[in-house]
Amino acid sequence: MIAGYRHAALSVAFLVFCFALSCGQEQATSGGGERQVIDTEKTIERLREHVQELTVTIGERSVGLPENLEKTAAYIESFFKDIDLPVHRESYPYKDFTVSNIVATIDFSAKPNKHYLLGAHYDSVWGTVGADDNASAIAVQLETARQLRAKLAEGKLDLRVKFVSFALEEPPVYGTSRMGSKFHAKNAKKKKEKIDGMLCLEMVGYTCHQPGCQSYPFPLMFMGYPKEGNFIGIVGNLSSKGLTGSLYKAFKKNRNLPVIKLTVPLGGWAMPSVRLSDHASFWDQGYKAVMITDTAFYRNPHYHQLSDSIDKLDFEFMAELVESLVIFFVEEGGKR
Repeated sequence: MIAGYRHAALSVAFLVFCFALSCGQEQATSGGGERQVIDTEKTIERLREHVQELTVTIGERSVGLPENLEKTAAYIESFFKDIDLPVHRESYPYKDFTVSNIVATIDFSAKPNKHYLLGAHYDSVWGTVGADDNASAIAVQLETARQLRAKLAEGKLDLRVKFVSFALEEPPVYGTSRMGSKFHAKNAKKKKEKIDGMLCLEMVGYTCHQPGCQSYPFPLMFMGYPKEGNFIGIVGNLSSKGLTGSLYKAFKKNRNLPVIKLTVPLGGWAMPSVRLSDHASFWDQGYKAVMITDTAFYRNPHYHQLSDSIDKLDFEFMAELVESLVIFFVEEGGKR
């Protein structure tokens, strides 16, 4: 008992040290740099249209309703075709039906050296329409693709961005080989695909502004983080620390979106809540990956509830995330 207690205490001490080392005082900050030019009001309108389609027109997108998963896949596929990006399905069997990851790619030069993946799952948990989880992320993914597509005519960037909308992430599939992200990451590793960074969008549309509405996992609640949920979080493992830092630096240039970064040791296994999305599938294959999130159930009381509906989302917050992502990709593509 004493030896076990001592081991646990040392583990916690190590975690606290790593958190302090990786986060420091860089908490919920936004910079004063110049903004990229996107039409914020138009982006808000388009984001709302996507979430309306996913959560109201289609509705629940769980494994219990395979026909709605297909409708969602078709909607995403059609969007990429409409903005003139090459798109294909990565299909695989689940029980007695087929599901599909939707994959689109944009190349800013003939042979770009920098390859990034922007991913989000499009399914919802049984019985819910999943506005924040995860229609918000799909909407941001699609509008980021639209903004980057518009920049093709502005000059060459040394950049490829692959957009992958993952079929299955929620229970009862979570943690199994049938997750869309596990299927994709495993295939990418098998093909020795170059991915310089995987950016996972996971619940990115909910904010709260009452002091104390934002909570944190142990031991972060003791480290002076904000009590209001008005920021976006970037979570990476130790091997992804450089990617996390680059994102954080770029995001700080958007003065309208506060940002926090966190680097976790041991592949996130010491804090299981930071593994609860598709980025962990890429960590497990040795890729650099981060989760970009509103912190899910640490902020949003509607997590996995019937009440996770479109009226709960902050579309201006989501539009600012599109802005921040565009800043990051343009900066990365412009580096030599």
